[in-house]
Amino acid sequence: MLDLLTGGLAIVFAPKMFLLIVFAVFLGTLFGALPGVSATMAVALGVPFTYRMDGVSAIAFLTAVYCASITGGGMTAILFKIPGVPSSAPTTYDGYPMAQRGEAGKALGMQLICSAIGGMFAALCMLLLSPQLTKAALSFGPSELFAISLMGLSILSSLDTDNICRTIISGLIGLALACIGLDPLLGVPRLTFGTRFLTSGIEMIPVMIGFFAVTEVLKQTRNRDKLDAVGGTAAFKTAMPSVKELLSVKWTALRCSLVGTVVGILPGAGATIAAFLCYSMEQKLSKHPEKFGTGIFEGIAAPEAGNNSATGGSMVPLLSLGIPGGNAAAIMMSALVLKGVTMGPLLLVNQPHYLSATFASMLVSNIVMVFAAIIIAKLFVQVLKIPYSILGPMIIMMATIGAFATKNTAVDVVLMAIAGLLGFVFVICKLNSSAMILGLVLGVICEANLRRAYTIVSGDTLFQATMNLLKRPVTGIVILVCITVLLSPVVKPLFKKKEAAA
Repeated sequence: MLDLLTGGLAIVFAPKMFLLIVFAVFLGTLFGALPGVSATMAVALGVPFTYRMDGVSAIAFLTAVYCASITGGGMTAILFKIPGVPSSAPTTYDGYPMAQRGEAGKALGMQLICSAIGGMFAALCMLLLSPQLTKAALSFGPSELFAISLMGLSILSSLDTDNICRTIISGLIGLALACIGLDPLLGVPRLTFGTRFLTSGIEMIPVMIGFFAVTEVLKQTRNRDKLDAVGGTAAFKTAMPSVKELLSVKWTALRCSLVGTVVGILPGAGATIAAFLCYSMEQKLSKHPEKFGTGIFEGIAAPEAGNNSATGGSMVPLLSLGIPGGNAAAIMMSALVLKGVTMGPLLLVNQPHYLSATFASMLVSNIVMVFAAIIIAKLFVQVLKIPYSILGPMIIMMATIGAFATKNTAVDVVLMAIAGLLGFVFVICKLNSSAMILGLVLGVICEANLRRAYTIVSGDTLFQATMNLLKRPVTGIVILVCITVLLSPVVKPLFKKKEAAA
């Protein structure tokens, strides 16, 4: 183990390689901060830089781009309520309210440090437990993946405890939108209304940009007073959080780093599920769950530690078994195959320096990323001093470019505009945009895994098949937890009324 550690650090701290890592961190942070450029797209854009590198340098470079892009996505989520990557959507819930209170610097500082903690924790787990964790992940089938996705959806009843009915309705709208496109098992178009543009389904990134960015601009410009400046721009500070504030979220960061690593190892799960799941988990464990969504440090620490630790987790099955844990890992695998590298169990035996280089790259890039992102964040914070009459159109322009960059089609721009108008209707009707996005993101994963699970289990009737499904230990326990979490906000007030009556 010590040989792997020293070997990896020797590779990364070679002068040329270290400069490449620093460049990759800046590149990934900028890619992640651009709306519409997902982590997968950031890695894809970084592939051309690796054409003249050897395999070890290439995987170290792409790993640094991947880690930095996830962190960069949280910066625009906090400052402009635009998730740069889908996994940064939960960061907007508490990050943006803090930025509006003039605490943008503290929110960014907390985001960067918790991202680094999550990334380094996952890197350490990857080095120590890579073969063992991969075997555990492979025992997870569609039923377990469905249960984990359902746990992310169980947050619906707690997003707004004062309007549970509206929140559930918003989540159901998101689940309905997730059904548009090709059937995940049969490949038959459904709810496309005869147009080929909806055959591939509702793209998450344009919808997220529309619901978060366009809606926010429309909401801000309703009042003419807000066109002059962004809520007292002089109040925005770039001060980092204090040591006391960082220590207040230490257990949150550690718990979410552990959960994010495990979720990242599961093939097909990824950073987005990890972020939503960690946010939901911390809200349930918190002593003051009603403060989530109003701008608290725990609401930033949970998703950021979770999604960054998932990046390390996704590398475990890639290096151990040659199975990419997500889309970004699949692109890395393709880049390495072009260089003649054969991924799989023998890679760790015959060429262990690939594991050590990946570990060292994640470790160093997460440290460099804090300093690089602080520089970029300070520049981004200054943007908030621009009057909203100028900043609003700039945000719309960035959002349009981000939506178009998803597939280079104008359809996504139209989808973004429709989502922005629909989000504005949600605001007027007091529906919950976050619940709708949650349903859209996790709905596709839930449906696909649930139907696969029912296909695999045997049963003469639907009830019997369900019982066979729930007999799987992990699935049954997680679904029981989900039901408890989902019903707790409804049941608790009933018990309180009975106690008050007594």
